[in-house]
Parts: sequence; C-alpha cells; structure tokens
Amino acid sequence: MRELSLRTLNRTLLLRQRLTERVSMPAADLIRQLIAVQGQDANWPYIGLWTRLTDFRNEQLSELIEQRSVVRATMIRRTVHLAHADDYRWLYPTVRPDSAAAFNTAWFRDDLAGLDAAELATAGKELLSGRTLPRRELGRALADRFPHRDTAKLVHALGHLHPLVHDSAAGAWGAWRGRSVAVSLAEDWLAAPLSPGPQAETMVLRYLAAFGPATVADIQAWSGTTRLAPVVERLRPDLRTYRDDSGRELFDVPDAPIADPDLPVPVRFLPAFDNALLAHKDRRRAISDEDRARIAKIASGGVPMYLVDGFVHGRWDLDGEDIRVTPWHPLSRADEKAVRAEAEQLLPAITPNSEGRVIIESR
Repeated sequence: MRELSLRTLNRTLLLRQRLTERVSMPAADLIRQLIAVQGQDANWPYIGLWTRLTDFRNEQLSELIEQRSVVRATMIRRTVHLAHADDYRWLYPTVRPDSAAAFNTAWFRDDLAGLDAAELATAGKELLSGRTLPRRELGRALADRFPHRDTAKLVHALGHLHPLVHDSAAGAWGAWRGRSVAVSLAEDWLAAPLSPGPQAETMVLRYLAAFGPATVADIQAWSGTTRLAPVVERLRPDLRTYRDDSGRELFDVPDAPIADPDLPVPVRFLPAFDNALLAHKDRRRAISDEDRARIAKIASGGVPMYLVDGFVHGRWDLDGEDIRVTPWHPLSRADEKAVRAEAEQLLPAITPNSEGRVIIESR
C-alpha cells in the first residue's frame, strides 16, 4: 500500500480545494465541488470563493442566495454553511442529528425539561408553514404556546425537529452579525422535498473527492456524524487505499488526482473556519499541531488565516479599513512580498473605495 507523505497530502488537498491556482468556473459549481462552504459569518463565504475563483464578484454569490440556488442553513457539524440547493436536499438528512440525544444535553435539559418534542414540532410547522419569520418573532410565538420557556432555546430546539433555512438577507455581503435571522421550513423555501433518508455513501464519496485521501475519522470529523466505518467498508471495493506517515489507512475515490509534493503553491488568504483547515481529524496536512493549539486558545479556530508554501503561517484580520497580517513564523523577504501582494489584492474586494493599507506585523 503506497504511503503518502504529509507534503503530498497537503498539495493534494490544496489542488482539490482549488487553492493551488484560481479557476474560472461558476460560483455555484465551485460550491458544489466543495460540498458546503462555512458561513458562520455572512462575509466568510465570499472570501472563500474570492480566494479560489478568478474575477469573483460578491454579487455573484448574493444572487445565488436570493435565487435560492444556494442555501444558507445549519448543516455539517451543526454549524451554518452554504450549499447548493440540490446538495442540501440530501446532505441535511444525512448529517441531521438525533433530536432525542440533543434534547438530553444539559443546555436543553435545564430549560426545556418536560417539553413534548412532537407538540413543538407541530407548533413550529403551523407557525412557519408558507412563511418566513425572524427567529426572535418565532421564539415569541412559540413561547405563547409553551410559556415559561427560553425563547431562543425553543427556536434552537425546533431546528433539531425541522430543517430551517435562513432568509436571503442573512447571507448577504456585509450582513450585520447581530441581526435577527429569519427562517423558513426548508421544503417551503426550496419548493421541493428533502431526501426521505440519509445518503451516507453519497456523502462519503463527495467528501473524498473534495478532501481525500482521508481516514474514516477524518470523514466523521468533517461531517459531525459517526458510525461511518461500515459505510466505507461497503464502498471499499470501489476505493483506492493508501497509508499516511503514521500508518493510518486512507481512502480515496479512484479518479481523483494525487498531487506532486513539489507542486509550487501561492500564498492564499482563507476565511475563518474554512473547511480546507477543518475537514480532517488530523489537520497536519494544512496546519501544524503547534499552530492548531495556538488558535484553539484564541477562538476555537475561528480566525482567518493565510498559507505560505501551502501551510498555515499566521492570521490576518480586517482592522478598520486595513488588513493586518500577524505572522506566527519568520517570513523570508520573498514570502513577505508575496503575502503583501495577495493581501493588496484582497483589500479592495472587502473594502472597496477605501484607502486601507496592508500592515504586516513583525514577530
């Protein structure tokens, strides 16, 4: 069984994530290739597409969301992502959490003890059927039916019982983080039914095409699901297998490229929570354990980072109208020039018509 070096895995990930060079393709097609694009903050998906596409403009994604071709909703790992509408219809039922298990957590149990989940599901469907409601308004309406309950937790609990899609405004560029997001029942929003059951094999194959070669643990870490080993075993006859530098078995789809470990790669600026950095349990193919521990202390990984020679090298932030780059490792003169050049390209994309600067802090 062929062993793949860490550098080979790094280059392969970047190649499949369209981070070795920008590509010219419709934004909707790229989102489908990536399966789901992290969208905790409304602006992050725009930066994730900008760093992968040539001539990307923010209105391209805004239009897809407004047209409902792309859906913003809670999906993998119970976090907000964007996905193509066709993919959301099978992906959500595949990663949907066990509502009974969720309601048994301390966060729900303390405030929603004794709540009848079936009654909540029925009430939520009645309130949302054919309508889009701000979550705060929905929470108040649910509280009228279930008094003395935390309104935010009622809405959150409803999201475990019905797939809820965010309104278009929630995914618009520059959307205010603290605004009350409006939600709809997914099948109403899409005017189409969701898959009647999970499609785990589809998910595994799509994941491997976008993030492989990978272990079963990697797939589970990305998706937020468990018990995928039997699924992978069923698919094994049609998969390629490798080993990593620790001897772990890696699985891959047969027609996906394996990159040359010496493939040159450019500096890339990534948004916070980009799945290129979060899609594996062992994330060393993109970020060292040392730097992973560093960001865990900052914000559980929720900081935008940049790559030098394919690996995380530091963080960047928008400081007013300036981009502030904070290296975690020494920058050569050539690398500093490349980091500055990429940041200067990003600056007008996120702060148009401004006089912002690129500031690279010294270590």
